[in-house]
Amino acid sequence: MTDDQRTARIFGVLFIVTFLTSIPAALLFVPVLEDPAGYLAGDGSDTQIHLAAFLEFLLIISNVGTAVVLYPIAKRRYQTLAISFVAARIMESVFIASGIMFVLAIVALRHEAPGAADAAVSLAALKDLSFLFGPGLIVPIGNGLILGYLMYRSGLVPRRMAWFGLIGGPLLLIGQLGVLFNLWDAGSAARVLVVPEAIWELFVGFYCALRGFRQDSPILSHEP
Repeated sequence: MTDDQRTARIFGVLFIVTFLTSIPAALLFVPVLEDPAGYLAGDGSDTQIHLAAFLEFLLIISNVGTAVVLYPIAKRRYQTLAISFVAARIMESVFIASGIMFVLAIVALRHEAPGAADAAVSLAALKDLSFLFGPGLIVPIGNGLILGYLMYRSGLVPRRMAWFGLIGGPLLLIGQLGVLFNLWDAGSAARVLVVPEAIWELFVGFYCALRGFRQDSPILSHEP
């Protein structure tokens, strides 16, 4: 196996890890985010929230990792796109990290100030906003448009699949902007508009993890 194909498989596995960490974390966070005041009153498990926080910490590592491992190959012809993808992943991770802090602050309030229900509600709202601006608004630009265009131009994956990123990114961005401007709630239209982007990211992860990059991609024969 060549170094480039080994990199492709690492890139794909890291993309899969982002799904394996983000989705369970979101589910584990539900009790504290849906009823932060009730959580302070004693309805909930600190261990569950700590596990979710740890999963999101692993999500940060895998997020940045996808961009870092791809960068040496992508920069051979598309340095601006390559560094833009790294920047997008880092900014997304900054918002995720801030969200972790907001939720852990609610856990701290439960032990230090169990009567601070208003503060807990505010922290839960900040966690939701961190998700909206990170995975909500940055992902469609970074994973959708930037990575989609990079993969389309480079041919590292089938170009017809890259269209899911090029189309899914703007659709997801529209969906999240609608949430930001209160045109609809996060559980209705936004969920429908996320589908093409989700298909794109799952495809990139499994295709690269199982098959590597396309052997006939011109970028693989380009001298670093």
